Amino acid sequence: MKLIKSIYKFFDKRVIVPVTRFITFIGGKLKTFNKPLEMLLKTKSSTIIISLIVAVIIFILVDRSNLTLENNAEVLYNQPVTAVYNNEEYVIEGLPETVDITMIGSRANLYLAKQLSNQTITVDLSDLGVGTHQVNLHYKQAISSVQYKLDPSSVSVTISTKQSLTKDIDNEVINLEKLNSKFAINNIKLVTAKEVKEVVDNKEEIKETYEELSTVIVKGKEETIKKVAIVKALINMDQLSGSNAKDGENTVVDVPLVAYDSEGQKMNIELVPSKVRAIVSLESSSKEVPINVVVKNIENIEFGKAISSIEPSIEKVTLYGSAEVLDGINKLDVEIDIPKDLKNDKKYTIAIKKPSGVRELSERTISVNVELGDQASTEVPGVKISYRNLPSGFLVQATQDSTTEVPVILKGVEDVISNISASDIEAYVDLKDITAEGEVTVKLYATGKDSRVTYEPRVSEVKLLIIKK
Repeated sequence: MKLIKSIYKFFDKRVIVPVTRFITFIGGKLKTFNKPLEMLLKTKSSTIIISLIVAVIIFILVDRSNLTLENNAEVLYNQPVTAVYNNEEYVIEGLPETVDITMIGSRANLYLAKQLSNQTITVDLSDLGVGTHQVNLHYKQAISSVQYKLDPSSVSVTISTKQSLTKDIDNEVINLEKLNSKFAINNIKLVTAKEVKEVVDNKEEIKETYEELSTVIVKGKEETIKKVAIVKALINMDQLSGSNAKDGENTVVDVPLVAYDSEGQKMNIELVPSKVRAIVSLESSSKEVPINVVVKNIENIEFGKAISSIEPSIEKVTLYGSAEVLDGINKLDVEIDIPKDLKNDKKYTIAIKKPSGVRELSERTISVNVELGDQASTEVPGVKISYRNLPSGFLVQATQDSTTEVPVILKGVEDVISNISASDIEAYVDLKDITAEGEVTVKLYATGKDSRVTYEPRVSEVKLLIIKK
């Protein structure tokens, strides 16, 4: 009733009253010419009826004018297409995911059609067999007075028998930088959720359990699934950013599985399951190691000068990472590069490089002061020769006219080189290029624990005998 009253009030205010006033005005002008018309217009009920008839006529004329003069068009873009077929048995190729719909009609009808445009575009393939078919797309018209045109309206589809195979899943961690840098990933386990029924106190309850997963089923056309080279679980560390991560097991949900071909291109193919969960085990291990300053190009120091002291601003740094990685790191090397003809003290500011596998360092930069003094030299006898990088399958021994020990010349500041003994020095040969047995002559090198000193073997080459095992 409220709706009817509202409609009546609208027509009374907007249509009947204005038309009645207009007719009354006309009647006043014509009353001297037509007595019967005057009597008719003086009757209130007659005036209302005439006003209503005139209003309806005007409405119809205006509406018809809009229909004939204004023919508008609207386009509905990317409307989804639904195919009816047995998706467990067949694979469909050539069917577009979306189409565009052009609607033609009056503005009022187009407006209403857009509000009702929730009908899907369908194509029925249930009666078709394996092969290529030309099929029409269908759309149920929302309003009969609007014309609907699909683009495309028909397509060629290929129906193939669906095949399947099993592939191993590889893990790939993405957005690792979002994870707290003091955490390291210790282990990742993929699982799927599974509901099981249990009876507790004579009541049946449904509980969720997890089943570990290492393989996925790939489904599709035979020649397509054969192109799948690898399937990866993309584990997004964004879910464990900030305070969301903790020591121990963390769950990452909705992990997508993605198939790639041999060229690394993503494949649009059915995977069962398509999403999994990842149980990510995190650990926050740390280790404090000493700074070891390594001097490069020490020979660039001006003649007669040598390094008297190397003073780093920090002696130790804390590393954060997995316990396995940290166990293999006992010191952190920091390199300083001596410029050509250095003759005065120099201060270096160096960015500390993170070793491979280390997540974070307690310090990012270090300052190193290098002080110079007057150069002296001495000779240390009896330094044993060692053999580096000897290929497997070979043995090495000194020849009759060679030695297993050499003297090494040290150059540096007097109070530095005076404290160095033969046990602090290594003379060595690099045998990485050895490929056959026999007598060889190889270059001799020397190095030592103190990087302020230069080491030069008195003998530049030695003869060795290479023997196969």
